[in-house]
Amino acid sequence: MAAAGDGLEKLEDMIVRAAEATSAQVAAAKAAIGKVIFGQERVVEQALITVLSGGHALLVGLPGLAKTKLVETMGTVLGLEARRIQFTPDLMPSDIVGSEVLEESPGGKRSFRFIPGPIFGQLLMADEINRASPRTQSALLQAMQEQHVTVGGNRHDVPRPFHVLATQNPIEQEGTYPLPEAQLDRFLMQIDVDYPDLENERKIIFDTTGTEESKPKTTMTADELIAAQRLVRRLPVGEAVVDAILTLVRAARPGPESGELGKLIAWGPSPRASQALMLAARARALIDGRLSPSIDDVFDMAEPILKHRMALTFAARADGATMEDVIAQLKQRIG
Repeated sequence: MAAAGDGLEKLEDMIVRAAEATSAQVAAAKAAIGKVIFGQERVVEQALITVLSGGHALLVGLPGLAKTKLVETMGTVLGLEARRIQFTPDLMPSDIVGSEVLEESPGGKRSFRFIPGPIFGQLLMADEINRASPRTQSALLQAMQEQHVTVGGNRHDVPRPFHVLATQNPIEQEGTYPLPEAQLDRFLMQIDVDYPDLENERKIIFDTTGTEESKPKTTMTADELIAAQRLVRRLPVGEAVVDAILTLVRAARPGPESGELGKLIAWGPSPRASQALMLAARARALIDGRLSPSIDDVFDMAEPILKHRMALTFAARADGATMEDVIAQLKQRIG
């Protein structure tokens, strides 16, 4: 019994040391990104939480708010191969995943060779994803969920780690194809990118219009990121936090558990939202240097994780209800 107790203590000690080292690495990565992306601390933190959780994020914001630059900077800082696809109405699935070409060898033998598309990167920027047709969007959907694509009946695995940070423009709605609910659910969270404040906009114009622009520096490797993602899944979660996650997600669905608020909700989040909240709460705690998430972590992550997985009824929208208000009321019920 003593030997078993000693083994458990050693394991806990190893997790604590690994968490402390990883927390320092992630803090360095966050600081390195912040030296290039000004005034978007919350956006940077949520993007890092997404990657640490092993998920994908939907960046929603107006043009010119450094969404593309954020992805490029994260790729450099985290030691990942970053790629970008500009989605357009005429983009075909083969433009994303790649295609097979027929080749003839010197001996006259013909065979197909797969030429991989830009999806085979570790950090993929899917720019204006809602401008592509549903058929093209679905090609990305398979890789996001299953970590591979199928071309000509053959499976091709995407590299690890693999993360998609897609952008949606809230304006210029002409010529767009709204993402279906199934694809929205594949995104761990929706990150809203807003305008910087006055002081940070001052920093931006001086930094980007001078002779030398701030350049990101690598602070982690892909292997270290994978190790951090594994560690996030090993962090202990208290029963009160688990109860808060389940209560919040189940109350966000129309039905008896949502009470009067259920009348405002047309459809709510799937169990995938509970999984996302569990991972994101752990990742937020790790970034903050803590070894276990709290209910505050759940509350902080609730809006970005739930808002794209829910819809309000027509009557609720006509009365001026917003998704943010409904989620805030759901959180108040938990206390």
